[in-house]
Amino acid sequence: METLQKTGLKLHNEIEKGDSTQCHMREMGTAHLMEIMNDYDLLPIKNFKYGQMPEALSLASWEFKKLFTQGMPDGCWFGCSLSCCKAVDNFEPRTGPYKGHKVCVDGPEYETGAGCGSNLCIWDPKDVVEINFYCDTYGVDTISFGTSTAFAMECYEYGILNKERTGGLDLTWGNADAALELLHQMAKGEGFGVIVGQGVRRMKRIFTEQYGADSQLMQDMGMEAKGLEYSQYMSKESLAQQGGYTLALKGPQHDEAWLIFMDMVNNHIPTFEDKAEALHYFPMFRTWFGLQGLCKLPWNDIEPEDNAQTDEPAKVPEHVQNYVDIYKAITGKPMDKHELIRQSERVYNFQKVFCLRMGGGLRQGDIPPYRAMGPVTEEEYLSREERYEKVLKEKAGISIEGMSILQKMKALRDFRYDQYDKLVDAVYKRKGWTKEGIPTIEHLKSIGMDLPEVVEVVKRFL
Repeated sequence: METLQKTGLKLHNEIEKGDSTQCHMREMGTAHLMEIMNDYDLLPIKNFKYGQMPEALSLASWEFKKLFTQGMPDGCWFGCSLSCCKAVDNFEPRTGPYKGHKVCVDGPEYETGAGCGSNLCIWDPKDVVEINFYCDTYGVDTISFGTSTAFAMECYEYGILNKERTGGLDLTWGNADAALELLHQMAKGEGFGVIVGQGVRRMKRIFTEQYGADSQLMQDMGMEAKGLEYSQYMSKESLAQQGGYTLALKGPQHDEAWLIFMDMVNNHIPTFEDKAEALHYFPMFRTWFGLQGLCKLPWNDIEPEDNAQTDEPAKVPEHVQNYVDIYKAITGKPMDKHELIRQSERVYNFQKVFCLRMGGGLRQGDIPPYRAMGPVTEEEYLSREERYEKVLKEKAGISIEGMSILQKMKALRDFRYDQYDKLVDAVYKRKGWTKEGIPTIEHLKSIGMDLPEVVEVVKRFL
């Protein structure tokens, strides 16, 4: 009990002193990321085409803060000092079955603001709040809704979809009325909402087979992997985050590894081996939170004042030790920071083998759509032309003099897929897997996951 009290008080004090100068989680929750991602050209806009627009400031955290009404310990867990969950009380929806009623809206979080706001070019915070409310009410994931609707809107832009095919819905960028109607249709199982509600993977096939869409374009711009829609960060310029998304066992979400700043902004993991180490450690560390029923936010959304001076600031080593101390104090079992990772490795590799058993889990499922890596269209290329040409000249070592835009785009695409393949090789090696992504029996033995049923599945693939 003494250890728990000491560690808990230390964490409470850190939050009390540091949150107002760090992430402002108690004021605005994860919505504080909206303007930060826009500043760094990482906020998804128009189905992840772009990462920055001046209009995005209308969705900045201070705009959502005007709507938040719960200045109290929130409903996530009453005893939490961070209190990052936010709500909009007495909100009146303007559409749907709750039109005119006063409702309480849980959120929006950053992912909802980006996915149902900037990625659709919907710039009114109240429209985002209404989409948030109805997604929660209908049991629809806001990330999948935002990414699926953005895909449909881009198809509408290109003429693959039209009002005849959408049942009269005008899916132009920024049309909040159409986005809300689409959501209501999904919930009722009616109209074009039935199509979009099936997600990006099925829409790619439907639009190709029924509407004659180019299958390569569908694959390139369809922001899904393993059947899951991408969460809301632009990974074009971060090789490590491309891997963090697509190598994640359940698909491209950032629960396993959020490495954009560590990789792209701070350049802390420059080599393939550095990236592979990060793509081993952080998915394992984050898995551990789930195993213990803990929230990850007090780990790195609030940091000790001297964290930047530590050997590995991205890991927040003092907080890692906090979790080790808490685990030992509660369970009475031995634990150190290395065994913490091994605990997760056993579970993570079991999950990987389960994926194999269910027909997935191989390397071919770990390849991103190209939009997660680079520019699919000429307008995308031109929006970052200077940056892309610098990559071609300085990183790829290609002389671009006399090359057309399409030639430069192809050269960039080839280079980025080559880099990604090398990253996957390095990550698989670090994780103890074969080049096809299958855990070796030797590795399973080394971590204590060589259960007969697990080994039996693996042997089918080796």
